[in-house]
Amino acid sequence: MSTISPTAPAFVYFDNAATTPLDPEVLEAMLPFLSQHYGNPSSLHGPGRQVRAAIENARKTVAHLLNAAPAEIIFTSGGTEADNYAAFGSVRTLGLKHAITSPMEHHAVLHPLQELAKSGEIKLHYVKHDAQGTLDLGHLEELLAAQSRTFVSLMHANNEIGNLNDIAAIGDICARYDAVFHTDTVQTMGHYRHDVQQLKNHFLVGSAHKFHGPKGVGFIYTRSGLRVSPLIHGGSQERNVRSGTENVYGIVGLAKALEIAVRDLAAHHAQVQALKTRFIEKLRAEVEDVQFNGLSEHADKSLYTVLSVSLPPSAISEMLLFNLDISKVAASGGSACTSGAQAGSHVLEALGCDPGRATVRFSMSKMNTEAEVDYAVAVLAKLYRPVAV
Repeated sequence: MSTISPTAPAFVYFDNAATTPLDPEVLEAMLPFLSQHYGNPSSLHGPGRQVRAAIENARKTVAHLLNAAPAEIIFTSGGTEADNYAAFGSVRTLGLKHAITSPMEHHAVLHPLQELAKSGEIKLHYVKHDAQGTLDLGHLEELLAAQSRTFVSLMHANNEIGNLNDIAAIGDICARYDAVFHTDTVQTMGHYRHDVQQLKNHFLVGSAHKFHGPKGVGFIYTRSGLRVSPLIHGGSQERNVRSGTENVYGIVGLAKALEIAVRDLAAHHAQVQALKTRFIEKLRAEVEDVQFNGLSEHADKSLYTVLSVSLPPSAISEMLLFNLDISKVAASGGSACTSGAQAGSHVLEALGCDPGRATVRFSMSKMNTEAEVDYAVAVLAKLYRPVAV
């Protein structure tokens, strides 16, 4: 039987799918651009040119890591802006009348597409899936065969349940029907290798704070030859695609963070997968009737950083995250119903999860330890043992 250590940690952080701690190497790379190098990159003088060079070097770094051309990388404020740019830009520039997505996509994809459907600019279609969230690619092909040229947006990995989608296979299907394929890779960028010469996507995105970089900066890869209208107007920055003075230190930090992530990818994958496996084994041993949402427990079918835990009905379900926080465990939750101020999870609702069971998403990074896993499991075991119904 597990017991909580009397010497509790300062805080156990298992909410890395929301944001990751900044890597010290990244901070070191950013600091000169927060203090010494302050020129506007659009200025022609020396300080401006120095900063412009840093942006272009960062662009080359990101492009190299994706096997892309530098001109195909546009820096944004993050993944949400990048997803919005792909959706609105593709539909409005290319005159597309149909879009296909899934009900489990991030709201950064769902809300723009639903807005376009509401305004009558597109007809929106949803790919079928099974009870574990596996997409029906045969249905995707049926939908594509039935419409004119279509915008398709299907994520690489689900941010709540961790399911991995086969974006190579999806890209092949989209290519057969000349569809414009956007994939939200926010959760997998820096955790898996992406070679855009092998994939058949038109867009993919990254957000620095998901791979130990700074918040407020991201990028979108747009395949050469595809030009869509800007989302933000007012200047000629980012090759006339994204107006506004660039977040220079953020861009420098993003490139450094991605460089580190790809450099250490294999080692960190093995390290974090081992933590996830330990989490699963200990939860099964210590918490009665524990289950896992989607494909979260399957190492070969889910994001190795995310574990979506379904807990038995209990009097503490509605206050579970609060109780974890009191015990110095940071995690996130979700429910198929709306309870109080906590909005329900559209992903769990789409899966038909039992609303009487509480869900906790534990998301891990290279900065977590086995001791932290053991502590979090012990906290859950103590919370559920006396009050489960």
